[in-house]
Amino acid sequence: MSESRGRLPQIQVALDFLELERACACAREAVSGGASRIEAGTPLIKSEGLDAVRRLRAEFPKLVVVADLKTMDAGRLEMEAAAKAGADVAVVMGAAAESTIRECVEAGRNYGLRVALDLLGAQDPVGLARVAEGWGVAEIHVHLPIDEQMRGGELFELLAKVREAVGVPVAAAGGLHAGNVLDAAKAGADILVVGGAITKSENAAEATRAILRALEGGRVEPTHLFRRGREQDIRSILEKVSSANLSDALHRGGALQGIRPVAPGTRLVGRAVTVRTYPGDWAKPVEAIDLAEQGDVIVVDAGGVPPAVWGELATVSAQNRGVAGLVVDGAVRDTGEIKALGFPVFSRHVVPNAGEPKGFGEINVPVRVGGERVSPGDWLVGDDDGVIVVPHQSAVEFANRAMDVLERENRIRAEIRAGSTLSKVAELLRWEKAR
Repeated sequence: MSESRGRLPQIQVALDFLELERACACAREAVSGGASRIEAGTPLIKSEGLDAVRRLRAEFPKLVVVADLKTMDAGRLEMEAAAKAGADVAVVMGAAAESTIRECVEAGRNYGLRVALDLLGAQDPVGLARVAEGWGVAEIHVHLPIDEQMRGGELFELLAKVREAVGVPVAAAGGLHAGNVLDAAKAGADILVVGGAITKSENAAEATRAILRALEGGRVEPTHLFRRGREQDIRSILEKVSSANLSDALHRGGALQGIRPVAPGTRLVGRAVTVRTYPGDWAKPVEAIDLAEQGDVIVVDAGGVPPAVWGELATVSAQNRGVAGLVVDGAVRDTGEIKALGFPVFSRHVVPNAGEPKGFGEINVPVRVGGERVSPGDWLVGDDDGVIVVPHQSAVEFANRAMDVLERENRIRAEIRAGSTLSKVAELLRWEKAR
């Protein structure tokens, strides 16, 4: 509960869809679950224009409708348009010029519109919030942008500082879910702007109720979705997503071409210990086992050709060391025994003949596997579709983005199961590139 106000924060559902029908359907669910403010998100307004606000006003005449315009210029014109479309609240950016913010406030007074200031991008957010309150801004929105969420950022410290500095209602936006809304309330939020934790849920009504239960009961609701992790969370996140989710997060990239699992149903997650060796020379791949730490994946560039550089005995040795799996751009053998041992192996070839342990090559150097560069410490995720590599420098961001893909797909899947089709949900014909 908001300690500064003595009452539960309001729940504002941010409809960051591109499709109006999907947005309205989700809004109806969220309202039935207890949401009291409906936001036409910026993507929705850019896609549908202010017709999105008009539609929400018509569907929810008694609720607060927010137009997240993110106004940066032409403040009077945009606020007037939002008010006439039926918005109760419209958003101007704190990074806008003072004149623009003041014009928004003046237009709001003329048309009965409350103007909210989004502090995203402000150089001195606390100072600006204090000054803007004097200009007549009706709400202050503390906003953690999605790209910062993907890198593990949080907003609660800034939220508490802003709450202390101003007397107008303060909203918290960005990365909120049932597991952390209580923290936002304790930091002083009067309004909780919740996006994905509601809009990507299979059941938006129940997702909204879970948030309210967390606030009313003063406890954390368990959820493994909608959370954004940090460095220490990478493995646990990657264990929840598929290689397809991860490739989508990487802009359809990262796939090791031609590398396939030896056994169907195999799953692999771990950091790379890399090996470069000559075709058939199994000395360095085996020596890498002794250097690997528990949970690591041995990644071998063997030139993409036979003979085999790995077999049953290497597998037993790797399992004893706690190695999480093997990826070989080359060949392996003894696959019957490897399958029986349950050790994750992905390779380009399977052959019966092995080479000789001559000792050529290097360990823990950048290698080329399946057409992709793999460096020591990079993360690998493998399953029935193949293997994806994530550079270690950006692993936090892309692990989080893969979770975002999974969450969005969950909502789409639920809509399809309710009787729609993928082409209808995605409105493919509408979004085909103009020719």
